[in-house]
Amino acid sequence: MLKLSGFADEIADDLDQQLDTLDSLGIKYLELRKAWGKNVLSLTDEEVDRAKAELDRRGIGVSAIGSPLGKAPIDADFAEYKTLVQRAIDVANKLGSPYIRVFSFYCNDLDQDRDEVMRRMQAMVDMAAAGGVVMLHENEKGIYGEQPERCLDLHKTIKGSSFRATFDPANFVQAGVTPFDDAYPLLKPYIEYYHIKDAILGSGRVVPAGEGDGQIVQLMSAAKAAGYDGFLSLEPHLQVAGHSSGFSGPELFAKAKSALCAILDDLGMAFA
Repeated sequence: MLKLSGFADEIADDLDQQLDTLDSLGIKYLELRKAWGKNVLSLTDEEVDRAKAELDRRGIGVSAIGSPLGKAPIDADFAEYKTLVQRAIDVANKLGSPYIRVFSFYCNDLDQDRDEVMRRMQAMVDMAAAGGVVMLHENEKGIYGEQPERCLDLHKTIKGSSFRATFDPANFVQAGVTPFDDAYPLLKPYIEYYHIKDAILGSGRVVPAGEGDGQIVQLMSAAKAAGYDGFLSLEPHLQVAGHSSGFSGPELFAKAKSALCAILDDLGMAFA
């Protein structure tokens, strides 16, 4: 059975308000990117413990740590960066999350920087494997893994089972890619997780699932045929679509959930 999750910081800064809305919508997981207005990797140990206690009290799990790892210049000091990587692993373990969302760095020249991207990504994945978690690479505008061919390059090059893909349809649309036609056939063997976000080709405007060019109906139909039973994580971006996060508010977040559920119902896909 599919499991619904979401970036609840799109609802509110305050974690309690985030969880109140998830409770009201019957969503039992969140992808933790921010709490109390702070990035997940900036939370103190005490704040992580506080979040864990509240999540446990409500019976809400953490589907993934929505980290910003890899959303950095390729020439940033990597020795220092490894501290952030380890922090993400530690937080994931504390919160019982199997996954950490990552990116593949901003390059000066995609071809010239390729080997350094692979070196850094492999080092991060090796750390994740040692920590018992899986890194999920999200396709994203402007990073090495923006286009499906370069995402495929990452997945063919990086060694180990601790590196898989988060498939984000809207990010592909905003990069000029038709997600189901052009990206899914290449990345299907590596997809572990979906972000549910749709967008209009050309303008890049983010819209509810099924209202844009993200081919979400086709993607979900293919996921059903493949026996996919993992996470679908709502990342609506319906009010604000920023560089490192977005905002929707409770009402638009609920609208995003309804749009996805309508698609799943039409396809006869069970979810919880």
